[in-house]
Amino acid sequence: QIQVAESGGGEVQAGESLTLSCTTSDPDFDDYSMGWFRQAPGKEREEVACINWSGTNSYYVDSVKGRFTISRDNTNLTLYLEMNSLKPEDTAMYYCAAAPSNGAGCRGYGYIYEYWGPGTQVTVSS
Repeated sequence: QIQVAESGGGEVQAGESLTLSCTTSDPDFDDYSMGWFRQAPGKEREEVACINWSGTNSYYVDSVKGRFTISRDNTNLTLYLEMNSLKPEDTAMYYCAAAPSNGAGCRGYGYIYEYWGPGTQVTVSS
């Protein structure tokens, strides 16, 4: 099973940017759709963005559209989340997760995100 680990979190001011990375040593990285999720204290976990195995299709939750960009480098076995114009409401623990799939999409029926990293904290102050 694939193992992933996030990095790049930190504390920033509102309006600033951060890029999260999610790395693995599994050479079958491109057999997985990948997603970024977040969970703030007292709130349910939320899917932020996902990307299919080839990087050709992606999804964003409405609250981050136009500010966040998900991408992947299958050669270097890395998933990214570029976050711009950060807001205090983006404060959360961010997790990357993998769903075994070679499908065209990255969410919905058949996409089960079952392999998770330990998370990286993002804190945005106003």
